[in-house]
Amino acid sequence: MPTQKLVIVEDDVKLQEMLKDYLLKQGFDVTVIGVGNDAPDVILRVQPDIVLLDLMLPGLDGLTICRQIRDQFRGKILMLTASDDDFDHVAALEMGMDDFVSKPVKPRVLLARIRVLLRRGNNVEVVSNHNVLSFGQLTLNKVRRSCELSGVCVGMTDSEFDLLQLLASSAEEVLSRDVLTKALRGIEYDGIDRTVDNKIVALRKKLGDDSLPPRKIITVRGKGYLFVPDAWE
Repeated sequence: MPTQKLVIVEDDVKLQEMLKDYLLKQGFDVTVIGVGNDAPDVILRVQPDIVLLDLMLPGLDGLTICRQIRDQFRGKILMLTASDDDFDHVAALEMGMDDFVSKPVKPRVLLARIRVLLRRGNNVEVVSNHNVLSFGQLTLNKVRRSCELSGVCVGMTDSEFDLLQLLASSAEEVLSRDVLTKALRGIEYDGIDRTVDNKIVALRKKLGDDSLPPRKIITVRGKGYLFVPDAWE
C-alpha cells in the first residue's frame, strides 16, 4: 500500500512540529505549510490524501483556502480550530471541510479522526466536483438540489434536503441539535424546538430508514444525529 500523503497548514510552530513528528512516526508522508497564502498552490500540487487546515492563519484563512481548492481537490480536509463557535463549524462543513478537531489538539484523537476520514474515502465517491456526493445507492447533488436513491428521485422540501446534505457532508460524525438548528433556522436551539427531530423522521420515511432502530440516520442519545455511509450500500 502506498504511503498516504498529508499536508499540515498551521502557523503555530510548536504545534506544527509536534504534529509533523507524530504523524511521520505513524507512517504518513508529511508536508508542512506555515502561511495561508502558500497553501492552495501546495495542496493542489501535492494532492495529499488529507489536509489538516488551521482555521485562523496569517494571509488566507482556512475557510478561504477551502473555498479556493475544494473543486480541484479530491482528498479530505480536517479543520483545526480554537474556536468553539458553532457558526464557524457549520460554515466549515458547508464550505466543504469533512471534519474539525478543536484545539488543544490531542494527537491520538486527531489520528483517530484522520483514520476515520481516510476510511470514509472508500465509501464516498465525489463525482465531478464536491457538489455531488454518492454513498452506495444514495446520491445527492447540491447544485440541482436533488436526491436519488437506487436511481429513483426522492422528493423532499428544501429544508429536508439541506438537513440531509449537512448530515451527509459530515458522515460518521455526530452533529448536535444546536449545530443543525443554527444551520437550518439561523437561531439557537432552545432545548424544546422539535423542528430538526421532525425533519429527521420525515427523511427516514422518504429514504426507507423508518425501521426500529434506524440504520442510516441514527440518533445518538444526548448528542444528536449521525449519518452512516456504509448503510446505503
